Amino acid sequence: MNEIILMKLGELVLKGLNRRSFEDKLISNAMRRLRPHGVFRVYSKQSTMYVEPRDDSCDMDGAWEAMKKLFGVVGLSRARACGKDKQEMLETAKTYLCDQLMAARSFKVEAKRADKSFPMTSIQLAQYVGGELHDAFPHLTADMHHPDLTVHLEVRDYAAFVHADPEPGAGGLPVGIGGRAVSLLSGGIDSPVASWMIAKRGIALEMVHFYSYPYTSPEAKDKVIELARLITPWCGKLTVHVVPFTKIQEELRRACPEELFTLLMRRFMMRIALRVADRVKAGAIVTGESLGQVASQTMEAMRLTGAVCDLPVLRPVVGMDKEEIVRIARKIGTFETSILPYEDCCTVFTPRHPRLRPLPGEIEEAEAVLDIDALVQEAYDGIERIQVNLSEA
Repeated sequence: MNEIILMKLGELVLKGLNRRSFEDKLISNAMRRLRPHGVFRVYSKQSTMYVEPRDDSCDMDGAWEAMKKLFGVVGLSRARACGKDKQEMLETAKTYLCDQLMAARSFKVEAKRADKSFPMTSIQLAQYVGGELHDAFPHLTADMHHPDLTVHLEVRDYAAFVHADPEPGAGGLPVGIGGRAVSLLSGGIDSPVASWMIAKRGIALEMVHFYSYPYTSPEAKDKVIELARLITPWCGKLTVHVVPFTKIQEELRRACPEELFTLLMRRFMMRIALRVADRVKAGAIVTGESLGQVASQTMEAMRLTGAVCDLPVLRPVVGMDKEEIVRIARKIGTFETSILPYEDCCTVFTPRHPRLRPLPGEIEEAEAVLDIDALVQEAYDGIERIQVNLSEA
């Protein structure tokens, strides 16, 4: 029998009457991620999802890497299927796990018997296979508490499966089960991490980037598209809405107090993100704001920027320090791209002395000299939409 991937479900098993819809979404997400790697059968039974290659042409290594980034899965194993016979399971363990058994110094066997018609109990099966493996690999010692290797035997409805210790999965919920959100994607470290964290909670994303050519270079735009590409294996295919922001920034510089530039820019970003959200039927805005990190991320500033937005503003990294954010950025592979030295629209127009706590009415007074609706409409009409597909990742 072919090698197979077994995936353990996490929160999905607690969803009661809605569980089936969560599993269906997870299966459809898995099928899309597996498409570049061959034809697979994906199905769910007894809180386990099975990824089964249809033929020998399937790329199991590619499928394994794709499934490790599938939100909704808490653990996964590459396993060998065999007949539900103790001798077959033993021989499969000897051959399929031979390299790991040779490399380990200690081991144990764990058995699970979902098929209660199997004539041996789980303990009896584990004892039998464990004893025979010890004879076949005499350098191994049995260790029931901290073994180098655990051999897992699972006796299920249609077959038995042999595998080593599971690897951690991505966790979370299947992308798309919780609706859609618009995520503000800059070229920095925080916003890709914030996007990844919200996708992990089952939200499909549309990305919005504000581009200020010629003050920011084409390389800065390319950097943001690359960041979107890097999170695509986790989030699924993405559309990056690239917003021309130069005209707005030049108007702010011409007509408004410099110390308010950042807050005024962010209010315009929220207004434009709302227009995009309405177009794509999104239910929230996502930002990479971290409380106190910069002048525009104080509580007062967040209140002022959020005041123009009638959708929830989700800030998943708001309580994290930079080291925590960097740790996740390294994990998901965005850090090295995020630190490339290409400035985004916010850094180019940063005021020398930003106002931390504007006086009541000060922001509204500064905006009164601007034709807000016309500026927002012009920026929205000029959006370039770039598709970043999973096959590019």
